[in-house]
This record gives sequence, structure tokens and C-alpha cells, in this order.
Amino acid sequence: MAVKKGKDLLEKLVPILLVASIGLAFVVGILWQKVNQLEGGGVKTTTKTDTAAQPQQPTSGKLSEEQAEKIVSVSQDDHIRGSLDAKVYLIEYSDFECPFCSKFHPTAKQILDEYGGDVAWVLRHFPLDQLHPKARPAAEASECVAEIGGEDAFWAFADTAFSDQTKLTDLASIAASAGVSGGSYTSCVSGKKYADKVEDQYQKGLSAGITGTPGNFIVNKNGDAWLIPGALPFEQFKPIIDEALGG
Repeated sequence: MAVKKGKDLLEKLVPILLVASIGLAFVVGILWQKVNQLEGGGVKTTTKTDTAAQPQQPTSGKLSEEQAEKIVSVSQDDHIRGSLDAKVYLIEYSDFECPFCSKFHPTAKQILDEYGGDVAWVLRHFPLDQLHPKARPAAEASECVAEIGGEDAFWAFADTAFSDQTKLTDLASIAASAGVSGGSYTSCVSGKKYADKVEDQYQKGLSAGITGTPGNFIVNKNGDAWLIPGALPFEQFKPIIDEALGG
């Protein structure tokens, strides 16, 4: 009798467990998709420090004049690979811990190689704190490296970080590989000297319509701008850059 009752109970529980398993799998799938979209530049993301209003932006493509004006103009205060006088800028909002940013880094280098002095690459900070806790400290450290070692040191830091993101657990070693070490660097990092700059770039990226990383703009001297979210291959950037140069 006891065996029969146990069998009946098991038969009742099986459908319930099956439904619960399906529901759990669905939730896990949604969370996994969200993480990939955020890292790939596809979904709006906010942190507890967000204050900027979220504008209506296209998911990709050419921006209206009003939308383009929301992008902070490139200046000598930016980290620029190439000439400030280039005809077209690739403005990348990036996260040092984002795997898609790591994947995109060689593509951005390829763009510079293909277009020479016509295109310059601008790197701005957009740390996704909820996904990548190492990103913001790395961004702040990179600014300290830039202050002490200059632009070459900043880009050497970025190249090393994106080539091997496991090294983000030891930012001092990345800084040292870029030629920066010692008390000045330690003091700069521990004092969070560039925390406000990193947050300001993040907030202005949000205002301009960046929703994930890498978030890319192509901007020409006429002020025409295109939004290209995600780590797309060179072939998808080329026609847009050619259009921007033609404009």
C-alpha cells in the first residue's frame, strides 16, 4: 500500500517538476541573452549612478542632425589614435572587461591601417558595472597611466588589457608593461583621481545613445554621424566610413 501511495505521489510530482524545469530554463535563457546584448551594444543599460535622460535613438545607422549633436565633440582631451585633424573619427565607447570590446580592438586597428590618416580612433569609457566589476577600476587606472606616461602609454595599456583580459586582476602589471609604475601611479589610482572623468564619459555616452559595448560612432568633419553598435567586422564599417569620407 505504501509503495502504491509513493508511486501515485511520484506520478503527481513529475508534471510539476517538468514545468518548473522548463520555467527555470526559460529564465536562464533570458538572462544569458541580456548579458550578451549588453556586451554587444544592443540593449539599454543603467547603473545606480545614472542620471542622464535616455534619448530616443536608432539602433544603428545614420543619425539625425539633432541626434548627432548629442555626441561630445572630439578634442585634445580625448584619447586619440591618429590625427586630431582626421577627416573621420571612429568614436568607441568601451569597457576593458567586455569580451566583445576585446574582439573589436583588432578591427579598429584594421580600420586605421586601411584608411591611414583619413580616420582617427577615439576611445572613451563606458564600464558596464553590473556585468564587469573590473572595468571601471581599469578605466581609472588607464587615465592615471595616460597622465604619467602620455598617450603612447595609454594605448599600450589598452592594447595589453584587451589582448589578455585575465590581466585585469593585476592592473599595476599592465601599467608597468606600458612603462608606468611607482608612487605617482599608486597614489593616482588609490585616490581615484579620474573617477569623475570615467563617470562623465559614461553618462555622456548614455546621453548620446550608447546602450552597450562596444558602442561606436562614425563622425565626419561635417558633423554627420552614424551609430554602429557591437563588435561588427571591418566589412560592415567600410561602406559607412566610405560614405562619411565622401560627405
